[in-house]
Amino acid sequence: MITYKQQRWSLKELFPGVDSPELTKSFDDLDKMVSEFEGQREKLTAEIITNDFKEMITQYEEITRKAYHISGYASLLFTENTQDQSAQALVSRVDQFLAGVQNRTLFFELWWKSLDDGNAERLMEASGPYKYWLEEMRHFKPFTLSEPEEKVINLKNVTGNSALVTLYDAITNRYVFKVKVEGELKELTRGQLMVYARHHDPDLRAAAYQELYRVYGNDGAILGQMYQTRVRDWRNEHVELRKYPNPISVRNLVNDIKDEVVDTLLEVCERNAPLFQRYFRLKAKWLGIERLRRYDIYAPVAKSDKTYPYADAVELVLQSFDDFEKRISKLAKKVFDENHIDSEVRKGKQDGAFCMTVEPKLTPWVKLNYQGKSDDVATMAHELGHAIHAMLASHHTVFTQHSCLPLAENASTFGEMLLVERLLELESDPAVRRDILFRQVDDAYATIMRQAFFALFEREAHDKVQEGATVDQLAEMYMENLREQFGDAVALSDEFRWEWVSIPHIYHYPFYVYAYSFGQLLVLSLYQQYKNEGKPFIPRYLKILEAGGSKAPLSILSEAGIDVTKAAFWQGGFNVVENMIAQLEALPIS
Repeated sequence: MITYKQQRWSLKELFPGVDSPELTKSFDDLDKMVSEFEGQREKLTAEIITNDFKEMITQYEEITRKAYHISGYASLLFTENTQDQSAQALVSRVDQFLAGVQNRTLFFELWWKSLDDGNAERLMEASGPYKYWLEEMRHFKPFTLSEPEEKVINLKNVTGNSALVTLYDAITNRYVFKVKVEGELKELTRGQLMVYARHHDPDLRAAAYQELYRVYGNDGAILGQMYQTRVRDWRNEHVELRKYPNPISVRNLVNDIKDEVVDTLLEVCERNAPLFQRYFRLKAKWLGIERLRRYDIYAPVAKSDKTYPYADAVELVLQSFDDFEKRISKLAKKVFDENHIDSEVRKGKQDGAFCMTVEPKLTPWVKLNYQGKSDDVATMAHELGHAIHAMLASHHTVFTQHSCLPLAENASTFGEMLLVERLLELESDPAVRRDILFRQVDDAYATIMRQAFFALFEREAHDKVQEGATVDQLAEMYMENLREQFGDAVALSDEFRWEWVSIPHIYHYPFYVYAYSFGQLLVLSLYQQYKNEGKPFIPRYLKILEAGGSKAPLSILSEAGIDVTKAAFWQGGFNVVENMIAQLEALPIS
C-alpha cells in the first residue's frame, strides 16, 4: 500500500516551465495550425462535401486541444501562486494570444450557425461523435453577431472581463487574516481561517467570520465596484447586443437547460427555505442556545477535534470508492500516482479546491488545500469525483467530454456521499457519528439552499445594477436575501452584508452557482435509488457519467428515468433532506 504525502502537483506533462522551449514551440505550432485552418475557409459553402467538413472539424479539434494545453498550464501555474509575476504575465499573454486564435478561427462557428437547416442536418448526420456539439452550437444562432463584432468582443474580453477577474483573484488571494487561537495571534489564509467556522468554540467561530468580512469589508467598495462592472459588461454584451431575454438565460443556454427548468428549480428551493429553518432550530437545541447565530451554521454538535492525516484520508476516500465499484477507485488513484494533485496549503496559493480537465487524453489535475478536517476529506472525495467523471467520459471528443455544469456536480457529490457512508461504518464514537449525520444536513444546506439563494441574489443584482444600484444598496439587498433565507431561525450580524463580494463564482462565472443546487438534489434522488436497488443501479449510474457532454442533459437524465422539468422531482430531493432532519429530531438531545 502506497503512503501518499501532501505535495505540489507536477505540470511537466504539460510544459517543463514558463521559459521552456517546449512552451515557446507550442505557441508557434498553434499559430501554424491556425494558419492552415484559415486556408480551408474557401471550402465552407452550403455544398461542402462531408469528408472535407470532417477534416476541418478534426483540424479544429487539434487547435482546441493545443490551446487547452497552453491555457491549462497557465491557469494551473497561476493557481499555485497567484502572486508569482511570471505566472501572472503568462496568464495575460495566453489570454491575449488565444483571443487572437479565437478571432482567426471564428469564421468556422459563424458559418456553421448561419448554414441553412437542410445542409446542417446533412452534415450533422455524417459527423459521428461531433453531432451533439454541432447541434448545440446552432442553439446560439439567434444570439450570434457578425464576424467583426464577434472579434471586437473577443479582444474586449481580454482587457475587460478576463483582466477584471484576474485582478479580483490577485487582490483577494493576497489577503491575510489575523485571529487569536488559544491566546496566540495567527496569520492565516482564507482556507486556514475558515477551518474555525466549524470549530466547537463559539467565540472562535464568531471571530473567524468577523475577521473574514472585516478584511473583505475594508475593500467592499472597490470589490463591489468590480462586481458592478462585471454585471454591466455581462448585460451589455449578452442582453443589449446579443439579445438574450435576460442575464441568466446566457448560462442556461450554455448548460443546454431551458429557462423554465431553472426557474422551477429556484422556486422549489425558495419554497423549501422553512425546511432548513426547522433544521437550524433543532441545531440550536443541540447546541444549548436559544437561536443560532450565522456564525453557528456549521458548528459541530459534539466537541470533536478529530483530524485525519493526509495518508489516512486518501485511503478512506479510495476505499469508499472501491466499495462502490473498483473501476472508480482505480481512476481516482491515477490522480495521485501521476502527481496531478496539489494538496499543500501555501501563502499565495489560490484558496479552495477544484478539478481541471485539460483534455481527454490527460488525467485531470486536482487542487486541494488539505488541513486534516473531515471537511477536507469530503472535499478530496468531491474533487476526485469530478476527475473520475472526466476520465469515464475521456473516450469522447475534446468538445463533448465535459458535461454541462448541472450534471458536472453529479459524480463529485455522489463521491462525498459514498465517503460519508464509509465514515459512518468505521466510526464507533456516538458523538462523532452524530456529528457526521448533522454535517450531512449542513452540507445539504451549503450545496442546495445557500447556492440557490446566491443565484437568486445574482438574478436580482443584475437587474438592480442596471437600474443604478450603489454598492451599499447591493449589500443591503444581500442582507435581505439572507433574512428571507433564514427567517427568524438565525440571527444575522451586520458584517455579513459583505459576504457577496467574497464569492469568487459570481465574478468568474455569473449564474454558475445554481448548478450546485441542481446537482445535489439530483444526486439525492440517485443515491436513494442506489440504496434501494444496490449493485444493479451501478451500470445505469455509470452510463450517465460516461455520457459526458455527448448528449443533451435532459436526454441523458430522461434515459435514466429522471424528469427535471417537474417541480415534483426537485421536491423529491428535499423530501430526502426532510427525512434526514426527521432522523435527527428523533435522537435524544444530550
